[in-house]
Amino acid sequence: MLALFGLLWSALHFGKGMLVHFDDSTVLQIDASPGQIPYYAGRTLLRMWIAFLFSLFFAIATGYLAAKSKTARAFILPALDVLQSVPVLGFLSATVTGFMALFPGSLMGVECAAIFAIFTGQVWNMAFGFYHSMVTIPTDMQEAASTYGLTPWQRFRTVELPASAHSLIWNSMMSFGGGWFFVAQSEAISVMNKDIKLPGLGSYMAAAIERGDNHAAFWAVIAMIVLIMASDQLVWRPLLAWADKFKIELTESTTPATSWVYNLLRGAYVFTWFSEKLWQPLGDRFSRISLPRKVRVVSLRRSHKRTLSYILGALLGSWLGFEVFTGIIAAAQALSGALSLELFLHVLWLGCLTLLRVAAMTVLATLIWTPIGVWIGFQPKVARFAQPLAQIGASFPVNMTFPIVVGFFIFARIPMNWGSILLIAMGTQWYILFNVIAGAMAIPNDLKEASRVYGLRHWNLWRTMILPAIFPFWVTGACTAAGGAWNASIVAELATWGDTTLQADGLGSYIATVTRSGDTPMIILSIGVMSLFVVLMNKFLWRKLYAFAERRFRLD
Repeated sequence: MLALFGLLWSALHFGKGMLVHFDDSTVLQIDASPGQIPYYAGRTLLRMWIAFLFSLFFAIATGYLAAKSKTARAFILPALDVLQSVPVLGFLSATVTGFMALFPGSLMGVECAAIFAIFTGQVWNMAFGFYHSMVTIPTDMQEAASTYGLTPWQRFRTVELPASAHSLIWNSMMSFGGGWFFVAQSEAISVMNKDIKLPGLGSYMAAAIERGDNHAAFWAVIAMIVLIMASDQLVWRPLLAWADKFKIELTESTTPATSWVYNLLRGAYVFTWFSEKLWQPLGDRFSRISLPRKVRVVSLRRSHKRTLSYILGALLGSWLGFEVFTGIIAAAQALSGALSLELFLHVLWLGCLTLLRVAAMTVLATLIWTPIGVWIGFQPKVARFAQPLAQIGASFPVNMTFPIVVGFFIFARIPMNWGSILLIAMGTQWYILFNVIAGAMAIPNDLKEASRVYGLRHWNLWRTMILPAIFPFWVTGACTAAGGAWNASIVAELATWGDTTLQADGLGSYIATVTRSGDTPMIILSIGVMSLFVVLMNKFLWRKLYAFAERRFRLD
C-alpha cells in the first residue's frame, strides 16, 4: 500500500509540471546541475509510461482486429507499414503545432506532442508482435475454444491473450527501450524553426551534447541506467516470471523464470482478496450475461451488431479517406514549384544509400545475435544477467555515444558513410536479439526433451527444432529492426558533439537537416520517399516471410 501511494504521489508531483503556462514567447531553460537529474528523470519516466499504456492498448486492439478480420487486415497492415516508416521527427513536425493549438497557453500541448513521439517509437513492434502471436496460436487450442462455445471475450481472455503473453512482454521490453532511444528527440524538439526543450532526461542529454559537457552526459547516462535496472527488477522480470505459466508445453522446465518482486506480490493478501471478491465475481457475471439463451435472439443480435459495425467502419473509413485526401492535396500544394526531377532523383539516391545500410545492419545483426539469443533463451540462469544488459543496450540513446564515437571515427579515419552502419546497429539490432530470445524461451520443454532423446546435436538440432521454432519470432524482430533502422538513420547519419559534426550521405541526415531548417516541401518529399522504401520492402519481403512463417511453422 505504501508503494501504491508512493506511485500516486510521484505521478501527481511530476505531472503538475505539465500544466504550467507556456506560449511562443516562453523559453524553457534546462538546469545543467546534476541535482536536477532526479526530477528530470521522473518527468521522462512519467512520459514513457503514459506512452507505453497507449501503445499497449493500441497494439492489442489493432493486432486483434488484423488477426480476426481479413477486411481490417487489408487496411491495418499497410497502414502500420507506412506509419512505422515515418520518422519521429516527421511526427513531431506534423503534431507539435496541432497539440499546442489544442492546449493554448499551457505546456500540456508540447507534453502531448512529446508523449505522442515516444508512442510512435514504441508501438509498431508491439503491434506486429501481437498480431503474429495471434495468427500462430495452435489450431487445436482454437478448435477447443470453438467446441466449448466460448464467447469472443472468453476466447480472448482464456486462449488468445495468454498464448500471446510471452511474445507481448518481450516486445514490450524492446519497445520501451525504443522509447528511451528517441527520448532526446522527443523532449528536445527542434522543428519548423522552433527550439523547445521540455524538462526531462532527454532534453538534459541534448543540452549536454550541444555544450560538449562530458560531466553532465556521464551523470545522465548513470541516471538512465538506474531507471532501466529499476524497471527490469520491478516490472519486466516479474511479468516474465508470471507469463512463464502460459507457455504451450506438456512438461515444465526445471529452471523456470523467477523474480523476488513476483514472489512478494504472490504472497500479498490484497491481491488474493481482490481476485476472490472482485475480479472473479465480475468475470463470472460477465460470462453469464454473454452466454446465448436463444439461437434466434443471438442471431438477431449478431446481425444487428454486424450491421452497426459495418456502418461505423464505413463512417470511420470515410473520415480517414477524407483526411488522407486533404493531406495529399496539401502536400501537393506545398511541393508545387519546389520539386524538380533532379531533386527527386537526388533524394531517391540518398534513400538507396540508406537502404544499403539498413540491409547490411539486418544481415550482420542476424548472423551475430541469432546464436547468442538462442543460447540466452536456452539458459534461464544466463538470461537473468543478460536480460538487463540487453535492455541497457537497447535503451541507450545513440547520441550519447557521440563523445566516444566521433573521437574514434576521427582518430581511426573511418568515413561516416561506413561508421553510420555501426550507429544504426546500436539502436536497432536489439529487436532481433529480443525476439530470438523470446522465441527460444517459448520452445516447449517437451520438444527440447524429445530432441535430447533422439540425440539431435549441432546442425541437425538447429535445422530440425531451433530454426523452425524461432523463425516466426525472427521475422517480427527483423521487420521491426529494419523499420527502426530507417528511423535511427536520422540520428546515426548526422553525429554532432560540441563543435564537431560528422555527416553521412543518406536520407536520414537529409531529413534531419531539412527538419531543423523547417523546409516544409523537402520534409514532405524526404519522408514520402522513406515511406515508399519501407512499404515496398515490407510488401515484397517481410509480408511474404510472415505468410511463410504462418503457413509452415505453427506449433500444431
